[in-house]
Amino acid sequence: MKSKRWPHRVSALLLVGGCSSPTPPPPAPARPAPPPAAAARPAPTPAPAPTAIKPAPQKRARNWDEYRVIAAQRIVAASRSASYDGVPPEPLLAIPVLEIELNGDGSVRRVSVMRQPSQARDTVQLAIDAVHRAAPFAEVSHLPKPWKFTEVFLFADDRRFKPRSLD
Repeated sequence: MKSKRWPHRVSALLLVGGCSSPTPPPPAPARPAPPPAAAARPAPTPAPAPTAIKPAPQKRARNWDEYRVIAAQRIVAASRSASYDGVPPEPLLAIPVLEIELNGDGSVRRVSVMRQPSQARDTVQLAIDAVHRAAPFAEVSHLPKPWKFTEVFLFADDRRFKPRSLD
């Protein structure tokens, strides 16, 4: 009788053993998440550009001295966040000097660098950019030729400027 029951018992054990759930495999070691694609990363925020404000209409200057003051006011108005008012700080960071040549209608014909500072050379380009932001200036066809004037830019340590004509 042993021989008849033995195969049934073995098959029952195999059947019960086969129904039990297998031991789950050990968890895989944690891998760091892959870095996000370059396109998915936010682009670095550039430094804010000086706030340009549309300057008010210009009055007609009677001579070049008056014209320089009016042009300096326009440069400051067009670059409000890049300029300062009041007394220039001591010592100044840089003092670039530009010669601004105009067409008869007040548009900028050429900007020449008359004095390049020995340090903070980037202030020259900041001054040139401020001139172009303020352009066009008032008409100059009624003034004597050559239609050009010189402006001295007084830069503070924070790279904000004041035109010397406003002192």
